Amino acid sequence: MEILYEDSYLAAIVKPAGVLVSGNKFKTITNALPHQLKKSDLADACLPQPVHRLDFGTSGILLCGKTQTSIRILNKMFEHKETSKTYYAITAGEMPDSGSISSLVDDKESLSHFNVIHKIPSEKYSGLNLVKLDPKTGRRHQLRKHLASIGYPILGDQEYGLDHISSRVKGLHLHSFSLRFIHPLTKKEIYLQAPIPKRFKKLFPAAEY
Repeated sequence: MEILYEDSYLAAIVKPAGVLVSGNKFKTITNALPHQLKKSDLADACLPQPVHRLDFGTSGILLCGKTQTSIRILNKMFEHKETSKTYYAITAGEMPDSGSISSLVDDKESLSHFNVIHKIPSEKYSGLNLVKLDPKTGRRHQLRKHLASIGYPILGDQEYGLDHISSRVKGLHLHSFSLRFIHPLTKKEIYLQAPIPKRFKKLFPAAEY
């Protein structure tokens, strides 16, 4: 795994698509972290743990705590929306250039903003869009549900996509691109970006990410 940032308190890694963050399978990010990260030298050091979710098919930045204190504080930061994340997705259809999507997800209010960065024609998918996403809440599958709800599903989304679209594409085209937060212990602002996956560049080689 590529490590974007690491200190004694926390680390940020690039999660590959097609790997579980946690669960009862051997091949998970959680099981790999102790072998990938340096052990913290602080008194409350523990096994590193992810402090938020990314879906199995989603790639990109994943933040992990390395001490009991940092894990507790980082969990609260995500709970209280004290982090800022952006995503890229590739969607199908003739999508408007920008907009906001607000709806109930798991009976909770949710809000996402979107901006289309680049469009290309496609007879097969009625057009393809490279979309930058700014989720203001963190509900489970929020971006996937929001884009599907307005008729522009993410390519490769087997659960919320349209059958005639998702069945033709291998892999979910959703990437957690950037993360901004205040370091819980040093109080410095941290801004990180995860490299754009090849599957995005293959479809949109001329786009400016």
